[in-house]
Amino acid sequence: MYDEAERERESRALKQLLYKNVVTIGGGTGPFALLTNLKRYPCTITAIVTMSDSGGSSRRLMDEFGQLPLGDLRQALVALSRKGTLWREVFAFRFRQGQGMRQPTGDAADMVDAPGSGPSDSQAQRLARQAGVSGHSLGNLIISALQDLNEGDLLRAIEDAQELLDTAGNVLPVTLSQSTLCAELEDGEVIRGETDIDTRGEKYPGPLAPIKRVFLQEDPAACADALKAIRRADVIVLGPGDLYTSILPNLLVKGMAEAIRASEARKVYVCNLMTKHGETDGFMASDFVRQIQRYLDGSVDRVIAHDGSFPEHLLGRYAAQDQHPVALDEEELRKLVPEVIVDQVLAIHQGHLVRHDAARLARCIFAPPDFGL
Repeated sequence: MYDEAERERESRALKQLLYKNVVTIGGGTGPFALLTNLKRYPCTITAIVTMSDSGGSSRRLMDEFGQLPLGDLRQALVALSRKGTLWREVFAFRFRQGQGMRQPTGDAADMVDAPGSGPSDSQAQRLARQAGVSGHSLGNLIISALQDLNEGDLLRAIEDAQELLDTAGNVLPVTLSQSTLCAELEDGEVIRGETDIDTRGEKYPGPLAPIKRVFLQEDPAACADALKAIRRADVIVLGPGDLYTSILPNLLVKGMAEAIRASEARKVYVCNLMTKHGETDGFMASDFVRQIQRYLDGSVDRVIAHDGSFPEHLLGRYAAQDQHPVALDEEELRKLVPEVIVDQVLAIHQGHLVRHDAARLARCIFAPPDFGL
């Protein structure tokens, strides 16, 4: 329960939010909770999402049909949906990866199941294997179909998806061109592909060479609609999300960093709660900010950092994966950024996952600069 001071802070923050043009920039699961919370308020929301995903259902659609990755677009659409639980579940539904698949023909197609099906399989999962869509996200397939119906125009497909889901804002890809995220390590090795960068720490426990820089193999131009949204923004929020695979890829797209620097919007960065093995090992809060400002080639106006408190029972679970709480070096942060908001922005999801508290995060993003938190 909020005390009186908490309610006052939230009220003041809400007044700052009313009727503002808010642009979020990121990818992955990080922005989901924030967007879900923001749609409750009377503001204009535009979610600009990363387009460098290279795994899962997105990878298969890219390989088979030459499409851009759709996973982050789908997640943002679902987060902003006002249609109700059913439509959100439809777009979020994923067919399980089957143990095998055969291609029945003729009458047999209506009679046999693919190998690996069993009593616990639903009819949808059995049909998925027979149709060759096991492992796919249904939302990705719907967006892909809408793109075909719009003669390959992804922006029009997103507009149709927004109509289906009655979204509380707009979702835009950061670019409409193919882009491959690459990471050059301190030892000279280059890793190509967002998924390989993202999962390096899971595959290789123990000490790893730090990332020296990330870059895009191609030179994609920013989506014109995304640049327009940034020009009209009152607030631009970078994050939350993985530094090297969810946030920085957006700043690498031609025209994006320049547009953000030129914007008169208040620029807010949401610092990570935990380090990630293989990407941000040993990072303190100021290290995250330095990297953001390095690729932005400019400063953000506000940083939101967690106050450092964590449930002890969760730390061992994360430490086993070489992940640790991001140390708060507030004095260094204040040398880098005009406004530093330190608050208890931690939430525990499903009893064991560390996530940002979306409601507190929104309060910190939009609180007036002269009102202490």
